[in-house]
Amino acid sequence: MPIKTWPITERPRERLLKEGVQKLSDAELLAVLLRNGIKGKDAVTFARELLTQFDGLRGFFAAGEKELQKIKGLGGAKIATLIAATELIRRKLGQEIVGKNIIRDPESLLAYLQACLRDRKKEVFKVLFLNKAHRIIGEKDIFEGTVDETAVHPREVIQAALEHHATTLLVVHNHPSGRAEPSPDDRLTTQKLQAACSAVGIQLLDHLIIGDNRYFSFCEEGLL
Repeated sequence: MPIKTWPITERPRERLLKEGVQKLSDAELLAVLLRNGIKGKDAVTFARELLTQFDGLRGFFAAGEKELQKIKGLGGAKIATLIAATELIRRKLGQEIVGKNIIRDPESLLAYLQACLRDRKKEVFKVLFLNKAHRIIGEKDIFEGTVDETAVHPREVIQAALEHHATTLLVVHNHPSGRAEPSPDDRLTTQKLQAACSAVGIQLLDHLIIGDNRYFSFCEEGLL
């Protein structure tokens, strides 16, 4: 039966507005975004099947556009809505860390970086720009590479730092494999970045590698 024929007290959208978002299950929340189901399945049933197929919300929202296009019943409008919702969450988290002192509140930073990078299918190299008080004044994704490699050019990192008037940098990239241990290339890149930063009077505070619910810090390991 289509959701519009359900009693009003059972419809996800109406329940969200009346009872609050916390009262809805993951499938019901996803059904609100989907708006409607497919032939023979209401939106909630369709949402449950999607979450099962992708092993939960994290797997579903980590799926790329090409993966979503393969699912029967997910047309362009639904896919656009889902991608937009995911990007809005990332941008909200990004805005929340601006102005934070990362020395005093490292947990918020790590939560943001995990949300942004943990499930990316390719390596992404991100730079966080800080002022003298170690407060974040901006960020930028400098490079995007392949599944297991990204080419980092120190001169472009330095140029971006100067454009943001940053005195301190924190660089971070992800490992799509889920492992956080640095590769020989990661170690060499860190050395080159540290040398380039020193040459122009910028401090390289740390280089973080984001894995699957884990991270590696060059600073914490005494490598910076």
